[in-house]
Order: sequence, then C-alpha cells, then structure tokens
Amino acid sequence: MEWTRTEKRQLAIFFAVAFGVPYLMGVAMALVHSMGGSTSVFASTQMFYPAAGAMLALLITRRGDKLLPRRFYIGFLALTAVMVAIALTTFMQPGLALMLSNYAIILGSVVCLVLYFVDGRARRTAGGLRLGGAGGGRAIVLTVLLFLALYLGRYAILIAASKLADPSATLADMGFTTDWLYLGINLAVLPLNFFLVYTPFLGEEYGWRAFLQPLLQKRFGPRRGVLALGVLWGVWHLPLNIFFYSPSTWLQSLVNQIVLCVCLAAFFGYAQHKTRTVWVPVVLHYLNNNLIAVFAGTTSVIENQVIGWADVAVGAVLLAALYLPSLASRFWKEPLPCLPLDAPAEPAAPAAPSDVPAGDKQPPQYGPLN
Repeated sequence: MEWTRTEKRQLAIFFAVAFGVPYLMGVAMALVHSMGGSTSVFASTQMFYPAAGAMLALLITRRGDKLLPRRFYIGFLALTAVMVAIALTTFMQPGLALMLSNYAIILGSVVCLVLYFVDGRARRTAGGLRLGGAGGGRAIVLTVLLFLALYLGRYAILIAASKLADPSATLADMGFTTDWLYLGINLAVLPLNFFLVYTPFLGEEYGWRAFLQPLLQKRFGPRRGVLALGVLWGVWHLPLNIFFYSPSTWLQSLVNQIVLCVCLAAFFGYAQHKTRTVWVPVVLHYLNNNLIAVFAGTTSVIENQVIGWADVAVGAVLLAALYLPSLASRFWKEPLPCLPLDAPAEPAAPAAPSDVPAGDKQPPQYGPLN
C-alpha cells in the first residue's frame, strides 16, 4: 500500500531529525574524540532523536488534531533540546556534562511522566502511548519474561563456549563481574530505576516501533517492513560506531550493529504486535542496554570495543537463532496502525466519483484505540 501525502511529509520530517541531527552531531563527536574526550553524553542524547522526529512530524502535519498528547510531546522535545545543549558542553567540561546529562534525564523523566497523565487517556491512546494493549498484563509479563530468557540464554551459550575453548577461563576473564554484592544490588534496583531513566529508551522505541514501523509495514508488509526497519536502525548508529562503540574497528562494529538491530527489531516488533503497546519494547530496550553494564560491573564496557570479523560471524549466528524465530509468530498477520491512532484513514490517491447517494455514504472509519 502506498503512503499518503501526509505520511510522506511525516517521513521527511522524521528522517531529517532522526538521521540528520545525529549525523550533524557526529562532527562534534569527531572533534571531542580527537581531543581524547568521552562521547558518552552524545550517545545518550542520540537516543532522543527518533521520538523527537516522530513527535515533530505529527505536530507539524496535524496542527489541528486536538487529541495529540501535546503536553507530553512538548515536554519530551524540550528535554531533547536540553540534552543537545549539554552534549555540546562536553568540549569545555566533560565531567560536568556527564553529571548534568544524568540529572536532566532523571528530572525530565519525572516531568514527562506527569505530563503523560495530564494529557489524559484519550490523548495517550491517540499518540500510541497507552500502557494497556491486547492480551492485558499477562501478555506483557510473558513477553518480557521470554526476552529475559533469550537474553540470559545468549550469555549462557557464550560462557559455555568460552569454557569449552579454555577450561581455565573464569567469569572475570570473560568480562563478567564477580562482585556479587554489586550484582545483587543493581539487579534489585533495576526495575525501580526504569521510571527515572525511561526517556532515552522511549526516545528510540517511540520513533522506531510506534511511528516508523507501522509506516514501513504499510508499504512493504508486516515482516519485510520490520526487517527494513532493523537495517535503518542499525545504520542510524554509524556515528556511535565510529566515535563511541568501536573507533578502531568501526566497520566491524557497524556490521555487527546492523545484524543486532535486525534481530532485535524482529523480536521487539513481535512484542509490539503481541501486546499492542510501545511500552513493552521500551522496557525490553532498557533491559537489553542496562543488563550489559550490570553483568560487566561497569558502564564503560560498551565503549572503545575491539571487534573482529569472527566475533561478528559468531554473534550473527547466535542472534539470528535466538530472535528471528519470532517472525514465525501468528501476530504478524496485519501491519500495526499508523499514528495517530484516532485519525480517519486518508486515501493514497484522490477517490473516484461515487454513484452512492450522499445520504447512504458511510462515516469515516477510525483506527483502533489500543
């Protein structure tokens, strides 16, 4: 199915922000990296751009839509602007920039949570932000537990393979922490911490899963659309691959990133289809990113990695085996509805003249509210 003119405008705005801004900020990242500084604040800030692009696209193309969650959108866009400003201060005060970015995310998450409820249920529904979805709480819990099982299974396989290759290898040798008190405390506070730092993860998932995925599925079909999304999501990380994740092996990092994003897009997309709420992918993304640091015992584990082609190949096989089977699920029958969910369908082309009398014409059909 073709995109409407409004959807094409929305996509143009979205890509200009979601891809244009991080690639422009990549110039600043390059300068900071050349000065020997950390680009971690740029990495955190980049997570906000997809949702910012989606929100701007909807606000600009649907100015008269009173059911958009405008307060939440404006609050999130303001937080994004603050994060950009803080990231640019890395040139002068890198330590201060990191501290300010953490405070901004915490305060911004609290403010946005308040605005989320102030906007009301109807606006949250129209914006695709409602927590409740298909299957209720049971479907949400089971989906999160399935992801955790696959995630932990991935680590178990890697540990077993390392022990087979070198029986004397310890968990510390494999990059895992052996500080069990640290591990226990951080695992315990992980669920509570979500409510203070959810905005960067919503920043990606609202842009990718709630906004872009339905549009790509409308054009290419449910499964091909989500695979196309995975490739775009992977390429979007390019500035981070070069200046944050793996500067010395950035090409291997990029290929690895694309494989990872395609596989995670399949499972996150499955989660979105099954539960019909973007908050489940947000939680999954939060767990995926934070458990890495918890198990490693440090937040710097994802910086300055050295990745070989053998690592890419092994990772690709493992990721595909764990996450791509979700594409066989029955939940992929139909594309997800495009945002906003309350909007009547707009024809892709001018409709042909109708011979049906005006009094017999049907009212516009509205999209689902869950």
